[in-house]
Amino acid sequence: QVQLVESGGGLVQPGGSLRLSCAASGIIFRLNHMGWYRQAPGKQRELVATITNSALTNYADAVKGRFTISRDNAKNTVYLQMNSLKPEDTAVYYCNAKLVREFWGQGTQVTVSS
Repeated sequence: QVQLVESGGGLVQPGGSLRLSCAASGIIFRLNHMGWYRQAPGKQRELVATITNSALTNYADAVKGRFTISRDNAKNTVYLQMNSLKPEDTAVYYCNAKLVREFWGQGTQVTVSS
């Protein structure tokens, strides 16, 4: 059974930082391309960042220079370091794993507000 379990969300003030983690099980993690997506209320789910199985990264323009995606294959975990957070970053953040099939986590809420 595949499980992607996100953690690290919460409430943070504008300009603050959070680090999201996604622990994977049931997949051969090192082979999977991993990603973070987000969905704000009333909006479609959108790509935030991806990291391939060879550690090549890609970012949405809205987060470039502020967010960093990384992976630890020994821990079957992908991370999203989020700095200089803005109110418009408020969303539910989802972890994604993709190879032959695609899997999603349950999401973690990030709220940026003063």
